Amino acid sequence: MPTSIYDFEAQQMNGQTVPLARYKDKVLLIVNTASACGFTPQFGGLEELHKQYADKGLVVLGFPCNQFGSQDPGTNDEIASFCQLNYGVSFPMMGKIDVNGANASPLYKWLSAEAPGLLGSKAIKWNFTKFLVDKDGQVIRRYAPQDAPKKLAGDIEAALG
Repeated sequence: MPTSIYDFEAQQMNGQTVPLARYKDKVLLIVNTASACGFTPQFGGLEELHKQYADKGLVVLGFPCNQFGSQDPGTNDEIASFCQLNYGVSFPMMGKIDVNGANASPLYKWLSAEAPGLLGSKAIKWNFTKFLVDKDGQVIRRYAPQDAPKKLAGDIEAALG
């Protein structure tokens, strides 16, 4: 059984596998993203958090997902291009994954179990659900899709110490 986020790995957009242990001693903000969602403008706010706190130890990790209204149907290359062109995204974007169901990423199964949503639900309800992970690889909190990135600044600062 995984005991921290460092027990997982993820695929980058280019198909390379990245052990999340690479981010040991960093605070992580993990977000399932979509390119054609009402919350897509949050890419701008996520990039602002990345720019503001990267030097202090924050890493924002985006995980595109097409499970909600088919709002991210593109290839990894198309998604990466969209994020860079439209929002100047410079934080790491991983390869597209499922966050719910039989094919859900093991990482997302773990995140959902560690920080259930409303009424204890483990399912991810929509795009731009966010998880804040501390420097020890433990989930601090889950945020709803409508929670604007800038509202997370206080919790991020507390986690950065």
